[in-house]
Amino acid sequence: MRRHEFEKLVLEALAKLPAEFQQHVENLDIVVKRRPSLAERREAGSRQGDALFGLYLGVPLSERGAYYNMALPDRIVIYQEAHERLCSSWEEMVEEVRKTVLHELGHYLGIDEERLEELDLG
Repeated sequence: MRRHEFEKLVLEALAKLPAEFQQHVENLDIVVKRRPSLAERREAGSRQGDALFGLYLGVPLSERGAYYNMALPDRIVIYQEAHERLCSSWEEMVEEVRKTVLHELGHYLGIDEERLEELDLG
């Protein structure tokens, strides 16, 4: 899949976010990369060979205090290669990208892994 096609899937997943999510998304960069760097794998606690679909880098909204301002944007990185390896159809790709975007936005909002699993976004 070409990079621009994958980026379009990410943008479509963002555009379909419920209004409750959209109203909280600010000062956030969403980036598409082919694969994670070694530093990103370390940050995620992932080893070489493990599938890493996305990564949230920042301070979750739930942990920000009253004096949190003038900060650089948080980042969500979505990795194309992991999605391509998992998905065997266009429909699977669309669903997995949507799920990854929602998962990483969940971290941005302060939702932990256990709760994301309960929401079927693990």
